[in-house]
Amino acid sequence: MDHRKPYFFVGIGGSGMMPLSMILAGQGATVAGSDRSLDSGRLPAKFDDLRTRGVALFPQDGSGITSADQIVVASAAIEATVPDMIAAERVGAARLSRAELLASLFNEAGTSIGVAGTSGKSTVTGMIGWILHACGRDPTVMNGAVMKNFVSPDAPFASALVGQGDAFVSEVDESDGSIALYRPRVAVLNNVSLDHKSMEELRELFGDFVGKAETAVINAGDAEAAALAGRAGKVVTFAIDAPADLSAENLAPEPYAIAFDLVRGGARTRVRLAVPGRHNVSNALAAIGAALAAGISEADAVMAIAGFTGLKRRFELVGERGGVAVIDDFGHNPDKIAATLDTLHAFSGRLLVMFQPHGYGPLKVMRHELVEMFRAQLGADDLLVLPDPVYHGGTTNREVTSADIVADVGGNARHIADRAAAANYLVDAAKPGDRIVVMGARDDTLSLLAAEMVAGLPA
Repeated sequence: MDHRKPYFFVGIGGSGMMPLSMILAGQGATVAGSDRSLDSGRLPAKFDDLRTRGVALFPQDGSGITSADQIVVASAAIEATVPDMIAAERVGAARLSRAELLASLFNEAGTSIGVAGTSGKSTVTGMIGWILHACGRDPTVMNGAVMKNFVSPDAPFASALVGQGDAFVSEVDESDGSIALYRPRVAVLNNVSLDHKSMEELRELFGDFVGKAETAVINAGDAEAAALAGRAGKVVTFAIDAPADLSAENLAPEPYAIAFDLVRGGARTRVRLAVPGRHNVSNALAAIGAALAAGISEADAVMAIAGFTGLKRRFELVGERGGVAVIDDFGHNPDKIAATLDTLHAFSGRLLVMFQPHGYGPLKVMRHELVEMFRAQLGADDLLVLPDPVYHGGTTNREVTSADIVADVGGNARHIADRAAAANYLVDAAKPGDRIVVMGARDDTLSLLAAEMVAGLPA
């Protein structure tokens, strides 16, 4: 892709924007940006990392956008009233959405591997990226989460990897419909369930996505995903304890790991993952299927995936103190949260859960499913606390609130509007043997909060 014009990212610190800016900077483009978190002094280490990559940072006041030669990149969360967007209009700068820019890079790659689905996208993307990297393919990887395997003192926020090979691995987003922009050679579909859009819209978007691919890797264990296999050409299926091209049997959970038999074509291979949970077995099957479609041998894929160490904020053990463990997790929709709670309930100990909803809009869409999931998944002694949803400014409809969810769940659920007060409530309630779980999306400061909760526990 021609990078002769400079790029300016509005909201450069976002989970989808930062790795894309890293990739462009790594490819030699001139990159600058602004962010509300930078202006408010939040997460300074993240912005320091961008500066070390040659990215110039500006206040989000329009001062960084001065020329029609700039290409202004903005995420869907950026409103037209933001000063940078007003400045872009004034100087006549070209505009691209984050998804349009990412899709153009992705579609130019020789081996484009897109990972879709309601849950597990970031983990599967990280797994595939690690397999290809470990097997010498030198891929470019675009992720929405920090990949622990690629973290180093020089790359503390490794949510992207810039390689010289022909493979480009990226998670693709259905929430804003931008999944329609991608033309994958290999399309992975983990699952289809309610999150940002109606089921009818999701079926259409995901069906079109797998239909474009040379090979579609589809979860046959998920009824909605399996129903879309007919929309694809060549299909590789995967499932746990069910017939599929790649299946997993004899699962052996550990507190922070899991092992299973990989069954393919009658052959059986024992695999051990360094990440826990049945959902990660499914993720591993998806990643191995994609690696096979990209030309990696089964033996090499299995050997590599055993070394995958996970993602930040995906069932991440932050620390233990006084017999209490604190886990930071990205769970934010019913399926993701249920998978994490299932994994934790496989072992003894009470759960103290703090779930910060990732917006008022998703809360309204997911209200019924979220309530039913918490009623089914929480144990009699577990505690659930919901602070108010994350809010970064702009207009929003507050028709459904955290208090509404708590009232519907009942039992040991509490609404404590202030997040710090909610966290303190759980720290004060914790006893030896308990597990505190911090859950939510679109807010990187939750990781800092989890670390503060560890420090606040009595020794």
